[in-house]
This record gives sequence, structure tokens and C-alpha cells, in this order.
Amino acid sequence: MTEHLLAFSTVRRTALGLLTALLLSACATPSARKACPSGPEVRADMLHGVWQVHMAGMSAPWTLHLGPHPEHTGSLRGELVQGLQRWPVVADVDDGEFTLEESRDGLRISATWLGTPAAGHCGRLIEGHRYEKDQKGQSFRLVLTQNTGPQTPSAPVH
Repeated sequence: MTEHLLAFSTVRRTALGLLTALLLSACATPSARKACPSGPEVRADMLHGVWQVHMAGMSAPWTLHLGPHPEHTGSLRGELVQGLQRWPVVADVDDGEFTLEESRDGLRISATWLGTPAAGHCGRLIEGHRYEKDQKGQSFRLVLTQNTGPQTPSAPVH
């Protein structure tokens, strides 16, 4: 009888070991892990939220609010905040290229931002340049500080 218990115990340990190994390997498969999007995989709805803007030559960061554009599906609308000033913006991400247009008067484009999501940051860091009319590009870094998800209404535009 002891022989049968030992055999059963060995089989049980082996089965538990195999089950554990199987479960751990399932967690390591690409379908079981949440992928970290980068480049062309980054979609506009992944960029909804509050961003901190670090601009070369600026001491204090700006804030950028982005949400869905109510009139253009797949695009973004929001506002850029610098102290007490607020400017409307629209943005798109297409094949891994981020474009944002800033307006100081709500009618004309005053600056264009061109950037790319940084590899390994899952769409939470965008780097590029901001171009004002007749000026060289100014480097920027956008860091997502609060991802509010795809259902977030767009930020108010003043």
C-alpha cells in the first residue's frame, strides 16, 4: 500500500510540475501578454489624456489636453495650456507619425508639431520638433501623465 501511495505522490508532483510549467508558458505567449504599441501601432485613441510638454529652452512645462475630435473620427482635438493662456489644437497620428497644429487665434495655424512615439514607451512618450512660421524647429518631448482612455470627451476649446 505504501508503494501505491509513493507512486501516486510522484505522479501527482509530476502532474503539478507540468501544469505549472504549462501555465507559466501560456503567460509568456504574445497572445496572453498585453502588447506595448509603438510606431505605426499607436492609434489616436491611445493618445487621449493629459500630457506634459517639455520644450527646449523653456523652464516650465506646458500642459496638453487631447481627446477625440467630434467632427473627424480618428483625429484628436484639445488645448495647449501655458500658464493662464490656452490655445486650441488638433492632432493626428498616422503610420507612427504624430502631427499637431496649434492656433493662437482659433482661426489660423500658428505652429506645427511633428513627432514620433518613442520606441519602448507604449505610446506614452512622443518626441519631435515644433515649427512656428519662418522659424527653425524647436525640440519637444510630450509625456503622457494621465491616460483617460478612448471614451474621454475632448477638452474644451476656448
